[in-house]
Amino acid sequence: MRILHTSDWHLGRAFHRVSMLGAQAEFIGHLVATVRERDVDAVVVSGDVYDRAVPPLAAVELFDDALHRLAELGVPTVMISGNHDSARRLGVGAGLIGRAGIHLRTEPAAVGTPVVLGDDHGDVAFYGLPYLEPALVKDEFGVEKPGHEAVLAAAMDRVRADFASRAHGTRSVVLAHAFVTGGAASDSERDITVGGVAAVPSGVFDGVDYVALGHLHGSQTITERVRYSGSPLPYSFSEADHRKSMWLVDLGPDGELDAERIDCPVPRALARIRGPLEELLEDPRLARYEGAWVEATLTDAVRPAEPMARLTERFPHTLSLVFEPDRAPEDRDVSYGQRLKGRGDQQIAEDFVAHVRGAGPDEREREVLQDAFDAVRAEDASLQEGVRGRQDDHGRGKNLREVAR
Repeated sequence: MRILHTSDWHLGRAFHRVSMLGAQAEFIGHLVATVRERDVDAVVVSGDVYDRAVPPLAAVELFDDALHRLAELGVPTVMISGNHDSARRLGVGAGLIGRAGIHLRTEPAAVGTPVVLGDDHGDVAFYGLPYLEPALVKDEFGVEKPGHEAVLAAAMDRVRADFASRAHGTRSVVLAHAFVTGGAASDSERDITVGGVAAVPSGVFDGVDYVALGHLHGSQTITERVRYSGSPLPYSFSEADHRKSMWLVDLGPDGELDAERIDCPVPRALARIRGPLEELLEDPRLARYEGAWVEATLTDAVRPAEPMARLTERFPHTLSLVFEPDRAPEDRDVSYGQRLKGRGDQQIAEDFVAHVRGAGPDEREREVLQDAFDAVRAEDASLQEGVRGRQDDHGRGKNLREVAR
């Protein structure tokens, strides 16, 4: 059986405020074309179909289009919900949609009920383990102390119990949305740590012919039979070195496995560049990044003027600007009070400007600071005079009352 494994579509997500909807639509077209051209028998989508629980209408329409196109091909699709999805919303109409060959698995209680598909060599049981939030499913699985490993182990016990009742020669595929030990994370995944632990050992899935994982955005092989497809598109600059792809898995009659990476179309390359602003603007070696989405880290000791405007003249698709000045580290043994000792308000303010920007204020800026402090002192003095005036009036009134007596 030929299986196409993908996950983490994150429909509706933007990349640094740049809409990815067009690129996501292109990916769906690529997915459908791959299914048709490579004679795929089943598609598995391992969670995070949407980027948030209540997705925008355009994302829902794109998902609807994907389902219709897959159903028209007559190729069964099995999907689970991820930690970004609303399991209940994604699962609405699952029974009806299932009649079209699109099998949504979003209910934790149904982890032991597979979608059974057949080929010339027998049955393949597809078990869908949606994202299992430990605190929410611990009662369902009878787990005393909620944790990712405990609830996944309990879910897999149900999978193995059902699988043991199947006919001899039945093969097994598990879809799961989890952080498995050995996987490399990126900045764009939402933290799922519970009790200080996010990852679970791959041994939780022992005995399964293939485990199609979702959650981590880099395509990677944990073991020969346990793999992440990764997201089809980049969603953070930490993914600049990722090769975005899907897994095309051939599952043989005796469970033998062959996996091939199918590259996904990338709308624009990612680049991370670093150095002083002038070097970034002049270095000829950076010419290859002029059409890329760029994250620039400036190391100038003094923050340069209008850095984003100047960068976008050469790199028009600069989306992220980071400042990490090359400066001598501060003496951490010197207390804050010691650093301020003997300094007036003006000097403290000038030191703060130097700390943030890398250089102290110029003459004009010093004058602005001085005028600001003078104004504050004048206002403070005026307030104090008002207080004293009210006190004096109160005293004179008291004396007059005494004279009247």
